Amino acid sequence: MLKQIFSFVLAILLATSHALVLDAEKPKTEPEITQNRFLAQYYNPRSALTCNKFPRVCHVKGSPGHDCCHKRCVNVKTDNLNCSECGKKCKFGWMCCSGKCVSVMYDRSNCGGCKRKCKKHSVCRYGMCSYAS
Repeated sequence: MLKQIFSFVLAILLATSHALVLDAEKPKTEPEITQNRFLAQYYNPRSALTCNKFPRVCHVKGSPGHDCCHKRCVNVKTDNLNCSECGKKCKFGWMCCSGKCVSVMYDRSNCGGCKRKCKKHSVCRYGMCSYAS
Protein backbone atom coordinates (compact mmCIF):
# COMPACT_ATOMS: atom_id res chain seq x y z
CA MET A 1 0.00 0.00 0.00
CA LEU A 2 2.79 2.40 0.93
CA LYS A 3 4.61 1.57 -2.29
CA GLN A 4 1.53 2.46 -4.35
CA ILE A 5 1.09 5.84 -2.62
CA PHE A 6 4.79 6.62 -3.08
CA SER A 7 4.65 5.78 -6.80
CA PHE A 8 1.48 7.87 -7.24
CA VAL A 9 3.06 10.94 -5.59
CA LEU A 10 6.21 10.46 -7.65
CA ALA A 11 4.18 10.32 -10.88
CA ILE A 12 2.38 13.57 -10.01
CA LEU A 13 5.66 15.32 -9.23
CA LEU A 14 7.21 14.19 -12.52
CA ALA A 15 4.16 15.31 -14.50
CA THR A 16 4.10 18.78 -12.96
CA SER A 17 7.84 19.29 -13.30
CA HIS A 18 7.68 18.24 -16.98
CA ALA A 19 4.87 20.77 -17.60
CA LEU A 20 6.90 23.54 -15.93
CA VAL A 21 9.97 22.77 -18.08
CA LEU A 22 7.88 22.83 -21.29
CA ASP A 23 6.29 26.16 -20.31
CA ALA A 24 9.70 27.71 -19.57
CA GLU A 25 11.07 26.67 -22.98
CA LYS A 26 8.36 28.53 -24.96
CA PRO A 27 9.61 31.88 -26.26
CA LYS A 28 7.49 34.84 -25.22
CA THR A 29 6.81 36.77 -28.42
CA GLU A 30 4.09 39.10 -27.14
CA PRO A 31 4.05 40.89 -23.83
CA GLU A 32 1.26 39.94 -21.49
CA ILE A 33 -1.46 42.55 -21.25
CA THR A 34 -2.82 43.11 -17.80
CA GLN A 35 -5.70 45.39 -17.07
CA ASN A 36 -6.50 47.06 -13.82
CA ARG A 37 -10.06 46.22 -12.80
CA PHE A 38 -10.63 49.70 -11.40
CA LEU A 39 -9.68 51.38 -14.66
CA ALA A 40 -11.61 48.87 -16.76
CA GLN A 41 -14.95 49.83 -15.28
CA TYR A 42 -14.51 53.49 -16.22
CA TYR A 43 -13.25 52.95 -19.76
CA ASN A 44 -15.86 53.79 -22.37
CA PRO A 45 -14.71 54.15 -25.98
CA ARG A 46 -17.83 56.19 -26.87
CA SER A 47 -17.47 58.63 -24.01
CA ALA A 48 -15.93 61.28 -26.25
CA LEU A 49 -18.93 61.21 -28.59
CA THR A 50 -21.50 62.95 -26.41
CA CYS A 51 -24.16 65.10 -28.01
CA ASN A 52 -23.22 68.22 -26.07
CA LYS A 53 -19.86 68.24 -27.92
CA PHE A 54 -21.04 66.64 -31.18
CA PRO A 55 -24.76 67.40 -31.78
CA ARG A 56 -24.82 65.43 -35.04
CA VAL A 57 -24.54 62.22 -33.02
CA CYS A 58 -28.27 62.47 -32.31
CA HIS A 59 -29.11 62.56 -36.03
CA VAL A 60 -27.52 59.17 -36.73
CA LYS A 61 -29.88 56.35 -37.74
CA GLY A 62 -30.91 54.36 -34.67
CA SER A 63 -30.58 57.27 -32.26
CA PRO A 64 -33.39 57.56 -29.66
CA GLY A 65 -34.09 61.13 -30.73
CA HIS A 66 -32.72 64.26 -32.36
CA ASP A 67 -32.60 66.39 -29.21
CA CYS A 68 -29.71 66.56 -26.74
CA CYS A 69 -30.53 66.67 -23.02
CA HIS A 70 -27.87 66.20 -20.35
CA LYS A 71 -25.38 64.60 -22.78
CA ARG A 72 -27.99 62.09 -24.04
CA CYS A 73 -29.95 61.92 -27.27
CA VAL A 74 -33.68 61.97 -26.52
CA ASN A 75 -36.98 62.59 -28.26
CA VAL A 76 -38.66 65.41 -26.31
CA LYS A 77 -42.05 64.47 -27.82
CA THR A 78 -42.08 61.02 -26.18
CA ASP A 79 -39.46 60.95 -23.39
CA ASN A 80 -41.06 60.94 -19.91
CA LEU A 81 -37.95 62.48 -18.31
CA ASN A 82 -37.63 65.29 -20.88
CA CYS A 83 -41.15 66.06 -22.05
CA SER A 84 -41.21 69.07 -24.43
CA GLU A 85 -37.98 70.39 -22.86
CA CYS A 86 -34.92 69.09 -21.08
CA GLY A 87 -35.52 68.14 -17.45
CA LYS A 88 -39.33 68.38 -17.51
CA LYS A 89 -40.51 65.10 -15.95
CA CYS A 90 -43.98 63.64 -16.21
CA LYS A 91 -45.72 62.54 -13.00
CA PHE A 92 -46.18 58.90 -12.07
CA GLY A 93 -48.91 57.38 -14.23
CA TRP A 94 -48.53 60.10 -16.83
CA MET A 95 -46.83 59.82 -20.23
CA CYS A 96 -45.28 62.27 -22.63
CA CYS A 97 -47.53 62.28 -25.69
CA SER A 98 -46.69 64.73 -28.49
CA GLY A 99 -44.63 66.82 -26.08
CA LYS A 100 -47.29 67.09 -23.35
CA CYS A 101 -47.60 65.19 -20.08
CA VAL A 102 -51.02 63.50 -20.09
CA SER A 103 -52.73 61.09 -17.71
CA VAL A 104 -53.05 57.91 -19.75
CA MET A 105 -55.25 56.48 -17.03
CA TYR A 106 -58.09 58.98 -17.56
CA ASP A 107 -57.48 60.92 -20.81
CA ARG A 108 -59.96 59.93 -23.58
CA SER A 109 -57.54 60.92 -26.35
CA ASN A 110 -54.64 58.92 -24.87
CA CYS A 111 -56.31 56.08 -22.97
CA GLY A 112 -53.69 53.54 -21.87
CA GLY A 113 -51.07 55.03 -24.19
CA CYS A 114 -50.40 57.82 -26.63
CA LYS A 115 -52.95 58.35 -29.43
CA ARG A 116 -55.34 55.64 -28.19
CA LYS A 117 -58.71 57.33 -28.47
CA CYS A 118 -61.85 56.02 -26.86
CA LYS A 119 -65.00 55.71 -28.93
CA LYS A 120 -67.70 58.36 -28.78
CA HIS A 121 -69.67 58.44 -25.48
CA SER A 122 -67.13 56.21 -23.68
CA VAL A 123 -64.97 57.17 -20.72
CA CYS A 124 -61.33 56.31 -20.03
CA ARG A 125 -60.86 54.66 -16.63
CA TYR A 126 -57.68 52.99 -15.41
CA GLY A 127 -56.23 53.15 -18.92
CA MET A 128 -59.14 51.30 -20.53
CA CYS A 129 -62.07 52.67 -22.50
CA SER A 130 -65.51 52.05 -20.93
CA TYR A 131 -64.06 50.10 -18.01
CA ALA A 132 -66.80 48.80 -15.71
CA SER A 133 -69.61 50.73 -17.30
